[in-house]
Amino acid sequence: MQLHIKHKMKTLVLALTLLIGSTHLLQAQQITPLKHLNIAIFAPLYLDSAFDGSYYKYGKAFPKFATAGLEFIHGAKIALDSIAIEGVAIHAFIFDSKAEIKNIPWLVENLKLDSMHLLIGSVKDVEVTQLASFAKQKNIPFISATAPNDGGITSNPFFIIVNGTLKAHCETMYSYLLQNNSGDNIYLVRKAGTQEDKIASYFKQLNEPDKNKLLQIKTLFIDSSFAEIEGKLDSTRKNIIIGASLNETFAAGLSKTLYPLKKTYPITLLGMPNWYGMSDLKKAALKDLEIQYTAPYYNAKADIYSKKIQAEYIRKFKTNPTEMSFKGFEAVFLFAKLLGKYPDDFTSHLNEITKQAFGEYNFKPVYVKKDAPLPDYFENKHLYLMKLVNGKSYRMWDK
Repeated sequence: MQLHIKHKMKTLVLALTLLIGSTHLLQAQQITPLKHLNIAIFAPLYLDSAFDGSYYKYGKAFPKFATAGLEFIHGAKIALDSIAIEGVAIHAFIFDSKAEIKNIPWLVENLKLDSMHLLIGSVKDVEVTQLASFAKQKNIPFISATAPNDGGITSNPFFIIVNGTLKAHCETMYSYLLQNNSGDNIYLVRKAGTQEDKIASYFKQLNEPDKNKLLQIKTLFIDSSFAEIEGKLDSTRKNIIIGASLNETFAAGLSKTLYPLKKTYPITLLGMPNWYGMSDLKKAALKDLEIQYTAPYYNAKADIYSKKIQAEYIRKFKTNPTEMSFKGFEAVFLFAKLLGKYPDDFTSHLNEITKQAFGEYNFKPVYVKKDAPLPDYFENKHLYLMKLVNGKSYRMWDK
């Protein structure tokens, strides 16, 4: 069954059904192709949750929990329609990563993935581990397109992380501070917690490589009240406040505390990568408060491919594409082309994809243990420093 997307958003359920288990064939020339390359694309579509047998549970509505996965697949579909690789036929197979019966373990056990040459997934948690394990076993590259973690995976040179880990984000923040804020008053403000311990340890490792501090970063623990922060600020110097937590309540509390103080003290608030999506930080009550954060992805939407995606969405769905659509497009467009060019030496050429679509990339092998014979995975270390002001984000700097 060929991939097929209906023209209106209200028919997405039908389109979603048609996508599962389908294939999409691309052939650059009207001749017998030299190579056949199979790509498995995984996304959380939740079909088993949306349907009770053949009965669709949500009437004319579409479940929000499935939107991100469907948008990723739509972007992937547009990419497949845009790729032309001379002498290569690409077969793309779409899988619902949240399937209850034909899930990833079932696909592996029943040899449904053995013929694949590339795995691309907008998946997280246990699914990352499952696909990475299979990729290592079969020597098939697995592109983790959206999950910002390594899942504890080691000794797996076939595992490629596009969305940088929390450690990589801390490295980018620290690099920027080292270059631009060495003489400023810097506080790492945190609460108790496992994630907070990790963030603090990352900054400590970066700042004290030989037990001598490169920056005078002071740590401030916050249990329940942010009131003590004002006593730590210096009106004669720039105050850099690192919000060292992924917790939304903490981020909102810190931001609201610093907002009235910025009139008296020069303050820069540096938050974690997930702060951008927090609704409290975009409210009018924080007008003109600048919050800086790191991001693995930036798209000005001025290139020909972004315009193509936007035009396709307007034509088919009468709406604009989401960020997940662009991520789905880029993951498939870049890595399928790279696979077609280097089917036998894929990971050695990862950085050839940079500037070919929206973003820039810098993939590096990561060794958890320095003396390890194989990299534990490859990770994109090219991250952006953004600023969020009045609900809008702007690119500041990238590494």
